[in-house]
Amino acid sequence: LAPSRPLRPAGGSSMSVVEHVREMAAAGLHSNVRLLSGLLLTMSGNNPELFSPSQKYQLLVYHADSLFHDKEYRNAVSKYTMALQQKKALSKTSKVRPSTGNAASTPQGQCLPSEIEVKYKMAECYTMLKQDKDAIAILDGIPSRQRTPKINMMLANLYKKAGQERSSVTSYKEVLRQCPLALDAILAGLLSLSVKGAEVASMTINIIQSIPNLDWLSVWIKAYAFVHTGDNTRAINTICSLEKKSLLRDNVDLLGSLADLYFRAGDNKNSILKFEQAQMLDPYLIKGMDVYGYLLAREGRLEDVENLGCRLFNISDQHAEPWVVSGCHSFYSKRYSRALYLGAKAIQLNSNSVQALLLKGAALRNMGRVQEAIIHFREAIRLAPCRLDCYEGLIECYLASNSIREAMVMANNVYKTLGANAQTLTLLATVCLEDPVTQEKAKTLLDKALTQRPDYIKAVVKKAELLSREQKYEDGIALLRNALANQSDCVLHRILGDFLVAVNEYQEAMDQYSIALSLDPNDQKSLEGLQKMEKEESPTDATQEEDVDDMEGSGEEGDLEGSDSEAAQWADQEQWFGMQ
Repeated sequence: LAPSRPLRPAGGSSMSVVEHVREMAAAGLHSNVRLLSGLLLTMSGNNPELFSPSQKYQLLVYHADSLFHDKEYRNAVSKYTMALQQKKALSKTSKVRPSTGNAASTPQGQCLPSEIEVKYKMAECYTMLKQDKDAIAILDGIPSRQRTPKINMMLANLYKKAGQERSSVTSYKEVLRQCPLALDAILAGLLSLSVKGAEVASMTINIIQSIPNLDWLSVWIKAYAFVHTGDNTRAINTICSLEKKSLLRDNVDLLGSLADLYFRAGDNKNSILKFEQAQMLDPYLIKGMDVYGYLLAREGRLEDVENLGCRLFNISDQHAEPWVVSGCHSFYSKRYSRALYLGAKAIQLNSNSVQALLLKGAALRNMGRVQEAIIHFREAIRLAPCRLDCYEGLIECYLASNSIREAMVMANNVYKTLGANAQTLTLLATVCLEDPVTQEKAKTLLDKALTQRPDYIKAVVKKAELLSREQKYEDGIALLRNALANQSDCVLHRILGDFLVAVNEYQEAMDQYSIALSLDPNDQKSLEGLQKMEKEESPTDATQEEDVDDMEGSGEEGDLEGSDSEAAQWADQEQWFGMQ
């Protein structure tokens, strides 16, 4: 047989077949690259002399890139590995020739894909396959001086996820040295790892002074430094000052941050308002919509939650937020098995979704699987140590399992860590109310909380609970009327109705239950209170109503809770999407 000749025309002006592959790859014709490179690699396997070593390297890289584009990550890793082995062999053969330090000295060699880029793509594959250790290993093998900003950023994120904080900080600082305006390296990186705001600001001072209209950046860093230290009040004030500046007015990210901060501070009304503003400015907004959906669900606005979930699914079903919003709808409809599945699906899409962990934890707790719920709340605390609702979920689990001592230890730790504010005082008081010995302490704590924030709903509810135990109904009515003077809340109206019944003010009690139901039509306790009042007003109809309840009750319960077969179906699916 005559020796095969390389697949390149004799004329210098025409391109080789490998150069055609490279051009198609550059043009984004991934499916075409995959087909042609696959055929050419088979030809090369059958006749090793058909392509030069550098051409084989290129074909392997382009073929691996097309596999990466098709999300066949394991296969892509295999081809990238073969490409690196080919490159190693190529480097050995090129050592006999003078080298400029670049890929190769031939014109074709100058177009060789970067070995560093190949390793980065391999690391991306490993992260998609949830093999973070392999991703770190491949990037660690790149000498520091050759690491590009995106390599340092990926390494920093991987180190952070693995709990290697010192290495993570070093890599984030390197990103900032290379790109001083890499704001996510500041926000999700350095500030979240407790690096002082002043130190971070000092790394950007030169760029702020050299570029006009960047004077806001130092204030921005200061604001988010407050966020990460849990100083919600100063964070809100600082971001408000930024947001009021004409150049940054109506910035969706700032509005989203404000909404989240108001939520953390327990100001749900302002939180919803800011989320609505952000949503109006950007109808495709996904970030933070899980918290927004949760707040709407808590207020009983389940129709709005359902509409929000549908809208988010139309935007993207590859983010955790739509699944969490739908899960909140299910949870507050008391369909806990479905909420559990949806929460687990959200965690599968984003293992760092705090709201998904809280949803799944709450569903598990309400299904009686308290120990599993505790695992999820602890993970949420690890991810968001400044969010009080994570601790509240864990403490509720402890109380549900009668572990009052553990609940007390946790509440005291939160009080010391996050400071003495209305929220932490109320949380500690909630635990104290569970023990007859600490009733007086609970009262003192609630009084302090209400002195700081007279409108804080959770503190008002707990103080009312304490007054109810002491049968101080007139004091409770005064407390609730004062709290409702500047706000309207379903739970407060319902409790006021209960107190009015206790002092025989039946007509006004009915009014309060009606107001509560207008705010949350699904509030069962308000409905029961109203029905009880109506039965007492017309006792002759009571027997008929009971008959109707007997006839309809089981059907309603089935709709609310979901049938046994549905619960089993969701429970089966939950096995596929549960946390490892």
